[in-house]
Amino acid sequence: MHHDCLIVGAGVIGLSLAYDLAGHGCRVHVIDRAQPGREASWAGAGILPPAREESALHPLDKLRGMSYRLHAEWAKSLHAETGIDTGYQRCGGIYLSLSPGEAASLHGLCGLLREEGVVVERLSPEGLVALEPALSTGADSVPASAAYLLPEEAQIRNPRHLQALLAACRQRGVSVSADTCARAWHVEGSRLTGVVTDGGTLAAECYCVASGPWAQGLLAQLGIVTGILPIRGQMVLFRCEQPLLTHIVNVGPRYLVPRDDGRLLVGSTEEEVGFDKSTTESAIQELAALARQVVPALRDAEIEQTWAGLRPGTYDSFPYLGRVPGLDNAYLAAGHFRSGLLLSTGTAVVMSLLIRGEDPQIDLSPFRVGRG
Repeated sequence: MHHDCLIVGAGVIGLSLAYDLAGHGCRVHVIDRAQPGREASWAGAGILPPAREESALHPLDKLRGMSYRLHAEWAKSLHAETGIDTGYQRCGGIYLSLSPGEAASLHGLCGLLREEGVVVERLSPEGLVALEPALSTGADSVPASAAYLLPEEAQIRNPRHLQALLAACRQRGVSVSADTCARAWHVEGSRLTGVVTDGGTLAAECYCVASGPWAQGLLAQLGIVTGILPIRGQMVLFRCEQPLLTHIVNVGPRYLVPRDDGRLLVGSTEEEVGFDKSTTESAIQELAALARQVVPALRDAEIEQTWAGLRPGTYDSFPYLGRVPGLDNAYLAAGHFRSGLLLSTGTAVVMSLLIRGEDPQIDLSPFRVGRG
């Protein structure tokens, strides 16, 4: 089959884009260097912080708002198309600070969120423990200097979301090739004419690189420097007899995410260590200690699993979304760092519009490929 678009990378960005393109009648081929949806997309926590597109001023905030809205819609669509429950639920998020310095930052963040129209409630120590009794032991309460509730915060079970996306893509006619590593490009003038893989050269009308931290190597061959680099994030999964929390609990860059089956996910670190997905005893101990400080009952809980993923970081914390300079039929969608799962739906829609020659709805200039 002759494909309209070949996407390099079958993570949440690549599969979401394929899903949307195929929904608009495009013939899509997605290739992945390993197995679909098994890198950062699988390793993350699935937190969907609330955002408002209608009040957002900056394009990144508009993308967040669009993506947050779309996740609720996609969860229903994916379930209807595949029968797979992605675990989407608006469980609410609690934001804690454990020091006065953190409290000042948290006050500022919640003030900005309120200005955007996000529902934010300040919690007293008593109100916090009333919402989450596991945050206290007897007369002692969690040592929080400030606490806020964001009742609209949601979560999805990212492995299930990826499973549903993959199934829905295939139902929409998308070809997905695992263990197919993109090695090089064929270029003629201002157009790509093929991507070289171990199994031969694959061709399509246009191409989109969505391979996360691996995107930089492919773009460098086209003379494009992006600065995308892998940032390792380590995770801990506790297995509890029963659910200890009902809300996501955020403590600075760390988080505790409760699942309905009693499991509790704790993350995450930020480490520049290259393409190394191993875990370290010191980081795992640090995450576990924080979790036990916030939820004392975890002292008796078993650590069921630990793992690490590689997030695609960028120097300015903005993803790259748009056409590759100098090429008429090449696009890039990568560099979402810690927000890949959240931003995947909005990224898919705006990139699909751009590739199909329509208005992407959001000003993509802050995300342009080749920015200095």
